[in-house]
Amino acid sequence: MSEIATTDELLTGDAYLESLRDSRRVYLHGELVDDVTTHPAFRNSARSVAMLYDALHDSKTRDVLTAVDDQGIRTHRFFMPSHDTAELLAAREAIATWSRLNYGFMGRTPDYKAAFMAGLSARPDFYAPFDDNARSWYRRYASRGLFLNHVLINPPIDRNRPVHEVEDVYLHVVRERDGGIVVSGAKMLATGSALTHATFVAQNSAANLEPGKAEDFALVFIAMMDNPGVTLMSRQSYEQRAISPFDHPLSSRFDENDAVMIFDEAFIPWEDVLVYRDVKKATAFYPQSGFVNRYTLQSGVRMAIKLDLMIGLFEMAVRANGTDQFRGVQAAIGEAINWRTAIWGLTTAMCHDTEPFGENHVIPKLPYAATLRMTMTHVWNQLHESLETHLGGSPLVVPSSVHDLRDPDLRPLIDRFYRGSSGSAEERIKVFKLLWDAFGSEFGARHELYERNYSGNQDQIRLDGRNWALRRGELDERMDFARECMADYDTDGWVRGPWQ
Repeated sequence: MSEIATTDELLTGDAYLESLRDSRRVYLHGELVDDVTTHPAFRNSARSVAMLYDALHDSKTRDVLTAVDDQGIRTHRFFMPSHDTAELLAAREAIATWSRLNYGFMGRTPDYKAAFMAGLSARPDFYAPFDDNARSWYRRYASRGLFLNHVLINPPIDRNRPVHEVEDVYLHVVRERDGGIVVSGAKMLATGSALTHATFVAQNSAANLEPGKAEDFALVFIAMMDNPGVTLMSRQSYEQRAISPFDHPLSSRFDENDAVMIFDEAFIPWEDVLVYRDVKKATAFYPQSGFVNRYTLQSGVRMAIKLDLMIGLFEMAVRANGTDQFRGVQAAIGEAINWRTAIWGLTTAMCHDTEPFGENHVIPKLPYAATLRMTMTHVWNQLHESLETHLGGSPLVVPSSVHDLRDPDLRPLIDRFYRGSSGSAEERIKVFKLLWDAFGSEFGARHELYERNYSGNQDQIRLDGRNWALRRGELDERMDFARECMADYDTDGWVRGPWQ
């Protein structure tokens, strides 16, 4: 076997920031953002992502985060498809290493969409006749470590109607032209897309695409963020509204701004198209591209890291309140610890119990992915309820801002009346400010909404679990098992076994 030349072209943090200085159209408060790397709504979040890219080159983390794929490309371990359990476990540690840099509070970091993009290398034939596009995009993506997000959801307008009847809003092909297609319409939810290089565009598993009617909507493609026909309409920025790091330690640096992505006569070159006017493939990609199997691994690892932070803060908070010996409080923290262990255990099972993917790769089995996908919709809400129950009004017993602590007249009063049972007033306030930003602020409320819904409609998540089990024959196996039980007896009594 001839030796494969190795390429190492991964972006650094500075190169990543420079790559965002283009002609992308990001709107906030009625104004076009000139530069997302310097605008106060995006600056710190961009630097949080840049920190991830720098870690790819740091001697302390480079070997944990990166490896060389089959094509000789050095890339993030989760950006490449995995051959076996050992490689999946190594990819899991790479995901965790990145996630620890933002304490689990950035859900759409570059490794999130790697869950899909690696499949372009492992199974490009699924995208025929655009399989060469899949191969090309993988090489382009992996070699630089590009940052992609996705938009899969149609806007919440006329959802009671078939997709093809909402042509004035939903994304569709308008016409073909030399070199590609022209598309118009809106998609959501473009979380963090203002800081990405490109966005993957497709339909989610719940989309109602009728064969013979919805072909113009049956599209899968990648759109560059500086495409002149693409506009991002951003929600308000929590980062921009943050008073200080002390008051808003999470929202001031980890705000992944959500947006609606609008395509207005946007030109998409053929080389960026993966599925075109093919209803079957456009609806099958979600469970068959390996995306669900892999993104749930990334999400589960991230949630475990996020829970690590919250469990630590929970314990620190109850110690500050002097309630850490209360039985109910201890039980609540124990429950949170057990949820964290269960989620991490599912990621372990996903790495060890795999299924073939493509010619010589593996992905986590779909049943584990479906289970983790459903489980994570509960965990954050339950933790939130526990925090509210066992901390009561404590998160509100903090000064309005860090400026109060700097006031020489107020500081003695704060030191006396805001102290914790196990530490100083400043230490106690710091704990509760961080907790409040995580679950009580508008940023925290957004995270609760995100964790509940980012995998899709609640019913659909559960329906997918049933439908995928039906498709894989697992429901039939369970019904056969039930029939075996009923075969032990009939109306006359036992017909077999030791009970006769």
